[in-house]
Order: sequence, then structure tokens, then C-alpha cells
Amino acid sequence: MEVLEATVTVDDLDAFVARLGEIGDEHGVAVQALDARYVVDREHLQRAVELADRAFERGENIADERSVEVLLYAAATRQISRALELGVETGGCPAVIVVHDSGASDGVDSQGDETAAIEAVRALSAVQTEATLGDSDERRVREWFEITDPELATGADLSALVRERVALLVVEK
Repeated sequence: MEVLEATVTVDDLDAFVARLGEIGDEHGVAVQALDARYVVDREHLQRAVELADRAFERGENIADERSVEVLLYAAATRQISRALELGVETGGCPAVIVVHDSGASDGVDSQGDETAAIEAVRALSAVQTEATLGDSDERRVREWFEITDPELATGADLSALVRERVALLVVEK
């Protein structure tokens, strides 16, 4: 898994998402852009990718496309329409773009090229590389993942609670 932190500025969201899909197809990887304000840290994304891969390996995936499955796990929801709310939006948006070659995580000699895909995404005029990971909006995150004060009072940090929500998606079938 490779991650590109950036601000994404798009007028035509459908065209931007389609271009990310084309880049993914060209390089044999899944590409997903998420609103960085909802991503607590790299481990959040790593866990989502791992669980999406596992769902595909077991034939238990919800989505037909791996990039959408990653989004579902990152958003901790089985509803694609709801998960899309965590994607980037029209206008300017802090983003985290995940590029993942599922073969790379399996230890298989993979044909996907994460590095070339990241460079292709970085070259898009809508993408301005800058640090965005770690600047999540706690209010948004807590609201989205329904994290309560009593949960935080247990001593668990927000990141751990979000990863727990991501992992619980498997159980909620």
C-alpha cells in the first residue's frame, strides 16, 4: 500500500474518480481517494486495505471493485452510497489517496505497480501534494464512527476506536 497526501481540487468529481480508476487499471492496482478529515492515521487505512483484501480472498466482498471495498472498510459501512461520503468532494478537499496492489500484500509476484500509479496520480492537475494525514477532524470522525465520550474515557485513543469500527464491519454481516 502506498499513500499520497494531497489537496484535491476538482470541478468534475465523476471525471476525477474515473481518471483514478483508469490509472488503477493501467498499473494493475486499486486507487481510492478519501477525505483526509475522516482518516485518523495510516493504520486506519492499512487496516481497511487488509480487511478488503481478506474479503476478496474469501469471496465475501461487498463491492465488485477492490477500490470500493477499501472505501467501505475505511468508512466502516456496508452501504456504498454512505461510504462515498468519505470520498473527496467537488471543490478543494484535503485528501489521502490509497494505491494498493493486492498481490503485493499476499507475497505473490505481482504485476501491479504502486509507485508508478502514485506518480501518475501525483501528476494530475487536480492534485497538489501536501501533508494531510494526521489532520483529521475529531468532531467529524467521532460523529461518523459514532464514538462516544464514555468510550474515550476508557483510555482508548481515537485511532484505536476507529480501527475497531473498521474491523467490526466483518462481524456486522
